[in-house]
Amino acid sequence: MAKKCEITGKKPISGHNVSHSQRHTKRKWYPNLRTAVIIDENGVRRKVKLTAKALKTLSRTPKLKISVKN
Repeated sequence: MAKKCEITGKKPISGHNVSHSQRHTKRKWYPNLRTAVIIDENGVRRKVKLTAKALKTLSRTPKLKISVKN
């Protein structure tokens, strides 16, 4: 499965590490993904990968029940 949030669409971005001597080396920044199970108002369970920000936003929605897997 891709390292991408299914709600917000956030994915890894690339750039450079820059040292004190101004050397540039490639690196990636990954989103803070969590695996969660969402149960909607119809009782349908769905396992999704969400960023921590999307999980926090969805937890405020009263119609959804969310449980996070560690």
